[in-house]
Amino acid sequence: MDISERKKRILTAIVESYISTAEPVGSKALAEVIGCSSATIRNEMSELTSMGYLEQPHTSAGRVPSPAGYRLYVNELMERQKLSEEETAIISEQLRQKQKQLDDLMGEVGRLTSSMTSYPAYALAVRPPAAVKRFDFIYVDANTFIVVALLTDNTVKNKLVHLPFTVSQEQIQTLSSLFNAHFTGLADDEITDVLIRSTERAAGDTYGLVAVVAAFVMESLSAARAAPVRFEGASKLLNLPEYRDPDKAHALMNFFASGEGLINGLPPGGDADGLRVTIGPENLAEELKDSSVVMASYDAGGGMRGYIGVVGPTRMDYAAVAAKLSGIAAGLSRMLAGSDAPEGLNNKLVLKELKDNNDHE
Repeated sequence: MDISERKKRILTAIVESYISTAEPVGSKALAEVIGCSSATIRNEMSELTSMGYLEQPHTSAGRVPSPAGYRLYVNELMERQKLSEEETAIISEQLRQKQKQLDDLMGEVGRLTSSMTSYPAYALAVRPPAAVKRFDFIYVDANTFIVVALLTDNTVKNKLVHLPFTVSQEQIQTLSSLFNAHFTGLADDEITDVLIRSTERAAGDTYGLVAVVAAFVMESLSAARAAPVRFEGASKLLNLPEYRDPDKAHALMNFFASGEGLINGLPPGGDADGLRVTIGPENLAEELKDSSVVMASYDAGGGMRGYIGVVGPTRMDYAAVAAKLSGIAAGLSRMLAGSDAPEGLNNKLVLKELKDNNDHE
């Protein structure tokens, strides 16, 4: 349904006035804003009402937006607002604090585990696979556009794309529609060459734009899933006869720098309590062939799965280590994801309760 520019200005003014005052808007209040006579505005408001964009409550002479009017305003008329520098700083600081709390907790849990077992210990929290909830493509000029991706973990990724050729705003809008239709809800390993090629055909893309955006999406999703590892008590390796060879100890410590490598280096399985023990050659990773790993998993909340574990010689005291890891993991699950989880993440309280629980076992 076509709507004139004047009607759009009138509808915009009515929506924004009603948002601000919660009072029906009359023609007289709009005359100065729009620069038309009250009679002209009344006629336009009457037509907007018949088109379904405005409603007249009771016997009031004023109008209020209808749901269809709000939809048109959101889709086409409203001016995109940017966060103020202060708002942006507040959001960034809050996110940093939350991430710092979790990082600090992982370090403390690793140190506690290492202290209680006398072996090197690691701790990590693995995020669930992310996907894109929505794409926004922003046309800057004939050689530049911006891709904005809102992920399912509510983080936002963006990429400024400079082109050695020209594109139209319509081409960028087509790309936006196709990516929202076919690339949302997918994990990075679900974005295949077949999907990219079919999207290129649908977009009439002969320049590789789809492939550029798809590569950015896969990189963003892969980064969102990365799990930093906190490895504590590394020096304890050197106290064990099996690791007194510096080269052997160094190679093992380097391996723990990658959380994904550590998890993938273990065979699948584990008992019902999330405990896994792998001994020497049972480990898939070559770096672990002469060592044993005892690992316990726990619910870290927010869709994340956490892991704590120790690494040591095959002669380790498996029973004692397993009992301590199970106790720490159970306590973490209870406090981070259970019904009695605290409102805020207080690392000192978490660690105190973990220690108390294990002291009583």
